[in-house]
Amino acid sequence: MTDSRPTNIRWRILALILIASFVLYFLRVNVSIIGESMIRDLGLTEIHLGYILSAFAAGYAIFQLPGGIVGNRFGARGVIAVAALAWAALTVLTTLVPDSNSLGIAAVVLSLIVLRFLVGVTNAPFFPVTAGGTISNWFPMGSWGLPFGLQIAAFTLGAALCAPLLVWLLGIFGWRIALLVTAPSGLLLALVWWGYVRNFPADHQGVNDAERVLIDAGRPPPDSARIVGSWKAALANRDILLLTISYFCYNYVFYLFFSWFFYYMVEIRQFSQQQAGLFTSAQWIVGAIAGLGGGILCDWMVQKMGFRYGTRWLAVVSLVLCGLFLIGGALATQVHVAVVLLCLSFGCTQLGDNAYWVAAIAVGQRHAEVATGVLNTGGNIVGLVGGIMVPLIAAYFGWTIAVASGSIFAFIGAGLWFFIRTDRPMMEL
Repeated sequence: MTDSRPTNIRWRILALILIASFVLYFLRVNVSIIGESMIRDLGLTEIHLGYILSAFAAGYAIFQLPGGIVGNRFGARGVIAVAALAWAALTVLTTLVPDSNSLGIAAVVLSLIVLRFLVGVTNAPFFPVTAGGTISNWFPMGSWGLPFGLQIAAFTLGAALCAPLLVWLLGIFGWRIALLVTAPSGLLLALVWWGYVRNFPADHQGVNDAERVLIDAGRPPPDSARIVGSWKAALANRDILLLTISYFCYNYVFYLFFSWFFYYMVEIRQFSQQQAGLFTSAQWIVGAIAGLGGGILCDWMVQKMGFRYGTRWLAVVSLVLCGLFLIGGALATQVHVAVVLLCLSFGCTQLGDNAYWVAAIAVGQRHAEVATGVLNTGGNIVGLVGGIMVPLIAAYFGWTIAVASGSIFAFIGAGLWFFIRTDRPMMEL
């Protein structure tokens, strides 16, 4: 007799997404941690490092929509496997950049800018493809918040582990070997991902009929309602565009932490590298807890209030708290109080992140990869702006103003949510 109980392949797919998210952030955040050592070793300046960090954001932001389109066309299986191979290769290539005495400072900076840009390009498809594609395809409608929350927890824990491990490797081997040791994780991920993940439940031989019915309840089959040129509909959709602008504001704060928190702890707050590494880990751990809690809360709020108000109020409260904690952390005179408040501010960026992705998928429907690609373009092009703005603001007005500047963006992002409707699907014209 056929077993009527659903199989649990979707949770295994999610486990691989979590592992991939962990590896992604481990190989992404590394230059932010070793940046201070690279400045000394390669003869760089803070402004040089700002350009290098912004190059990642540029590649990442520019290729969000193309990444979503590619994912929509070819699926997560092949796209993520190829991307993971690229992460490993680019990490190795970064270790081969010579110092300025051998190559000249302009060539060194240009080489690192190109490499970080390519890291951004190959990172770009990940979230539109895994969140907008794989999670959307493999989990029932209205139950996306928890998988997103777990994904946020996974990549923040990857970043949390990255800081102390790289600091430890830096102290023993230097930044080049530290990167080289971590690079094979991308290769291993590519092999496992290609071997097990499939684009839709119907393509996986381990999925039984009961699980397939559970996942697809209430939505059209995978190949229906897909049109050529869906990216045009996404770019013309008012709610997607407002979500994108709000996400731009939201991620100004994220990139402030992502690019500059470790440096700020060492150079401005005068902590040792070891202490700063622990505080950076604490920041990401708080983010992991908040991201998981936000995922659970998002599902609960959507079930109670619907997509429109459930996602709205989670995002608004998170953004307002984020801005308030950021101002408090920037102004705090006691350094450990500042660390606590800044970690809480970062946690709030992860608490509300689920709301944006659930909202974009709800509007995008079967074109969620494209809708989330547009969303994440706005959310990450700010990294290019912020990576350069933060050191420039600090140079002219001081680091207190540079850090507190993120609160302005947080409050604007909160206000935009009152004009967003996530309960009406994207029009396909």
